[in-house]
Amino acid sequence: MKYSPQEIMQYVREEDVKFIRLAFCDIYGKQKNISIMPSELSRAFEYGIAIDASAIDGFGDEARSDLLLHPDPETLAVLPWRPEHGRVIRLFCDITYPDGKTFECDTRSFLKKAIADAKKEGISFAFGAEMEFYLFNLDENGKPTRIPYDHAGYMDIAPDDRGENVRREICLTLEQMGIRPESSHHEQGPGQNEIDFRYSDALSAADNAMTFQTVVKTVADRNGLYADFSPKPLAGQPGSGLHINMSAQSVSGEDILPYLIAGTLEKVSDMTVFLNPSEKSYERFGSSKAPKYISWSTENRSQLVRVPAAVGEFRRAELRSPDPTANPYLAFALLIYAGLYGIKNRRMPPESVDINLFTAGPEILNTLKALPDSLKAAVEVMKNSSFIQELLPEKMIEIYSAGNSFRS
Repeated sequence: MKYSPQEIMQYVREEDVKFIRLAFCDIYGKQKNISIMPSELSRAFEYGIAIDASAIDGFGDEARSDLLLHPDPETLAVLPWRPEHGRVIRLFCDITYPDGKTFECDTRSFLKKAIADAKKEGISFAFGAEMEFYLFNLDENGKPTRIPYDHAGYMDIAPDDRGENVRREICLTLEQMGIRPESSHHEQGPGQNEIDFRYSDALSAADNAMTFQTVVKTVADRNGLYADFSPKPLAGQPGSGLHINMSAQSVSGEDILPYLIAGTLEKVSDMTVFLNPSEKSYERFGSSKAPKYISWSTENRSQLVRVPAAVGEFRRAELRSPDPTANPYLAFALLIYAGLYGIKNRRMPPESVDINLFTAGPEILNTLKALPDSLKAAVEVMKNSSFIQELLPEKMIEIYSAGNSFRS
């Protein structure tokens, strides 16, 4: 819902709110926050709340360390797991320098710019996330192990699927926070789960992806478990993906999905270091429904991009290479710009590859271009990409070029 700062402050007074969490993420997509008291909320809306950027990876150094958080009143959410009396609410924030200039490494602001640039072209984008994660047991000291919570398989049911009640609690918590999960099920790996979201505008989808990881980790911890979003936590088992469903609509009413697919396919290698920012990310590719080659098809889950069986407003393209270590703000923004490239230049996708690439022979695979096969290779592609160089600030490119961008 859309709230004004005045309505937020009234809500805080009337609903016994005692703490306001101002949330943001670092350049890698790891969520951070600072809690303020209700008496500071007016100042936060008017001037912003200062943070020490030098203590946050990728944000700055001691020489220029002050940044300001500006809460977005449209992102109000009550944290249901906190006490009902003395409530805690959360607001996502945009980040600026003290002079009011947007901080160039604020990826949420970068996504807002991408949305605005698309709007100027008469294009609106929608995204939906399918995020996989593992549930592991804790040891006697409360530390995460690599012992899966269960050994169920794909879409198994209880009692084999022990994660059913955990997923139920996650979905109900998300609903309390105004987020609409569509479905949930056990995935292929032992202790592996998936929860899917209904599509929404790009900014809401990214905010929801950030909220989702926080809720999953919190609910798992309350159940004596550890939620792992890394791309390949168990050798020899399926990795975890962040499947991104995306669609675009033009004010002209033209079908622009083919152009969106073409732009994504042409620019995906350039973007891969941001979609897959961990060394482990590349261990997923080419197995257990994780793509390795740059291709597309309808319904086919061995492809990089597939067009699911859907009609009307649900027609979309699904990108299957990203994983949950990606910063969703940065990922969605880059996909918008890749889509705009395809739409503005009326690029058409190559012929669809309607075969199972996991069982295809070399005579087929050798005709296809592959995704970068390591973090180092992805960094090199990105550094030589004019598409990325023109879009991202030098500081962000420099940080990701170091090749160590994932933080657990």
